[in-house]
Amino acid sequence: MTEHPLAVMLHAAAHGDHPPPDGFVEVMPSPGGPADAIVDFTAHLVVAADVPADDVLNALPTGDLSAWTHPSFQLWLAERLGSKPGSRDLVMAAPPADHADVELTPRDDLGGHDRVQRASRYRGDLQVFTDPDELGVLVIGRGLAGRLECAFEVEPPARHRGLGRRLALAARTFVPEGRAIFAQVAPGNVASVRALLSAGFRPIGGEVLFARGK
Repeated sequence: MTEHPLAVMLHAAAHGDHPPPDGFVEVMPSPGGPADAIVDFTAHLVVAADVPADDVLNALPTGDLSAWTHPSFQLWLAERLGSKPGSRDLVMAAPPADHADVELTPRDDLGGHDRVQRASRYRGDLQVFTDPDELGVLVIGRGLAGRLECAFEVEPPARHRGLGRRLALAARTFVPEGRAIFAQVAPGNVASVRALLSAGFRPIGGEVLFARGK
């Protein structure tokens, strides 16, 4: 099965091969699945949605590399897609890992958990785990362009003890050889950014997702 060009680009960036910083706006078809997206690399923008390229280019001022971040453009695109813009997130990625520092317990009874509910809007094939003390939740699933994604939540009593880092590292053990796992995090969520960095994730860009069918 041929990968969507955005999937190819994301996995290349995850392994250090980033798009050229050429100021180019690249419009490609929707990747299908849970969401369409705006993905921002260094001086290279991708709009992955079923919208005519000329319309996208006409809606963005020439030479303004940050114009896509303005609410007016995101709302314009959302209206065209019949969706709503999600949050603007930092995208981080990591290669496989061969060990974890925390034992994971599979769970099928946490569908009402806030982290699991949010993941279900943007990901399919969800797997949910907790640590043995049930103080942290790890969610793994297939998200944008079929990429493997993870998210985690740590309960207040267990914060600042490294559990977020251990959950993020454990997520890497699910990655097939030669692939990568991705995480989206709000840039201001410093605790999660630090946890991901310490677990071997590195920033590759930014993005806004537009959930399909919303």
